Amino acid sequence: MQENHYLKVKDIIKVTNGTLLQGNEEEVCEDFSRDTRSLEKGEMYLGIKGETINGGIYWKEALDKGAKGVIVQDTKISEEERKAYPEKIIIQVKNVVEAMGKMAKYKRSLYHIPFIAITGSVGKTSTKDMVASVMNRKYDTLKTQGNYNNQIGLPLTILSLKEQQAAVVEMGMNHFGEISYLTNIAKPDVAVITNIGTAHIGILGSRENILKAKMEILEGLSPNGTVVINKDNDLLQDWYEKNRNSYNIITYGIEQESDYMAKEIESYEDRSEYVLYKKGEKVGKIIVPVGGNHFIQNSLCAIAVGEIFEIPMEKIQEGIQFFELTKKRMDITKKENGTTIINDCYNANLDSMRAAIEYLGKIKDKRKIAVLGDMLELGDYAKELHRKVGDIVAKENIDTLVTVGTEAKEIAREAQKQGMSAENIKMCESNEEAAGYLKRIQKENDVILFKASNAMHFDEIIHKL
Repeated sequence: MQENHYLKVKDIIKVTNGTLLQGNEEEVCEDFSRDTRSLEKGEMYLGIKGETINGGIYWKEALDKGAKGVIVQDTKISEEERKAYPEKIIIQVKNVVEAMGKMAKYKRSLYHIPFIAITGSVGKTSTKDMVASVMNRKYDTLKTQGNYNNQIGLPLTILSLKEQQAAVVEMGMNHFGEISYLTNIAKPDVAVITNIGTAHIGILGSRENILKAKMEILEGLSPNGTVVINKDNDLLQDWYEKNRNSYNIITYGIEQESDYMAKEIESYEDRSEYVLYKKGEKVGKIIVPVGGNHFIQNSLCAIAVGEIFEIPMEKIQEGIQFFELTKKRMDITKKENGTTIINDCYNANLDSMRAAIEYLGKIKDKRKIAVLGDMLELGDYAKELHRKVGDIVAKENIDTLVTVGTEAKEIAREAQKQGMSAENIKMCESNEEAAGYLKRIQKENDVILFKASNAMHFDEIIHKL
């Protein structure tokens, strides 16, 4: 890789307006870490100041563990203390998180490679995984790890760029302005919006406001960039009709007429098969190695992105076939007694709940148990949206419903109101109670879905089974 793709100490000082307390300005900074526990020798330590702890206080620990240097804020480091680390780099900045954003923006400017940014209320991470797998068939592709999709995670992802030939990054948000900030760092060539749902509606107030916040992604889009949207989503469909002449837009969907469509769908527990149509023309059969219509939509998105970058269809199919899903997203494991555990409990909102429950509902010849917990950050909409989940459970022929949490009781009450037998519903106050109940009722070959916001810690139940 060309030398100018690396960040040097002098570059960091320039873009962050930081102060070099000690170190060689020509030193190259390749790797960065925000956690002394996982820090590896040669990395630059980022002492992020949080609400309760200033990571800068661990500067000595970082240097003792082999860090090349540290970037800190609001941390007093005396000349006497610095003498103990004569070869190390010590940089003071006004705000470490803001400095990371500026460093990442500068590093991004050094690369002339395909950048794909993905946002949406649900499906960001699994779409990112599939798109990156497809891109990887032609390019060595960097992708956001886990859900590193915020003002800390996205800069860290870009700062980890080395010799990769493409990047697929995820962008999340809770408030207005956050996606705007991220997209102006990443400067994507392709912006993907998976859907507009109800996640964070308690903060933003309406789905229309969520659409507005997500569409901030277009602020950083390159002048000749492409927007890829899920046309099955009502608000995105409306947006498309209003903006079809303002942007280069590619659409995908199952229900609405789109550029890329899945038809003749065959659903199985462990996969889906469908016939792909491009602008009305039959292309061929696609196999998606995970069940559920939402993964069919992810694959359509991945196909659309792959074709933008002229990846041959057989390579695109390969990327879909062998993609690796980030943990806790439809993470399916089979136990020795034949029980299937579906761990989809990274986060939860109405749309992701619906997708998971509908997937469970389609499984045949097995007892289906849905273990559902609170969906958070819904504000005044909490009761209404939990009731909607209860309605979905009742309609999808789920055999047993177990709820955990205060708001989740609304799921149970609505499911019973819509005709589900009270004998098949159990409201639990804690994860421990739910685990005990499941142990008592569990049978061979059951399929058990776990779905809740991450803060509900449903892993505790899964580990006890």
